[in-house]
Amino acid sequence: MNKSEYGFSETKYSHYLCFQVSNRTNRFTVRNSNRYSERQKKLHDYIKNLKETSMSYRRITKYLNDKGIKTHTGKEWGKTGNSVYSVLKKYRLREERIELLNEEYELKWGTMEVKWEKN
Repeated sequence: MNKSEYGFSETKYSHYLCFQVSNRTNRFTVRNSNRYSERQKKLHDYIKNLKETSMSYRRITKYLNDKGIKTHTGKEWGKTGNSVYSVLKKYRLREERIELLNEEYELKWGTMEVKWEKN
């Protein structure tokens, strides 16, 4: 007797293990962590200390201009206090960005299944 008489055919099947893996990474992002100068860091720390003593942004602006302390670009501080607020905000955003860049992510594995396919 041949194989076809027993119900077998010449069709062959192969089985495959199928799954999906997702990997999130920050390795391909540009890192300009040294773009913040030492002068900018000192200005930020000084302004932050003044703000912690309950001074308003306008009072800090007036204080800095009266002392002759210029912005990091060499200009006088704006009268409204927005530039002082901006220094604190941009530094905070920078720190958050650096923290995100240094974050490590785990691999995510999808469900696994075996598939049979005809050759």
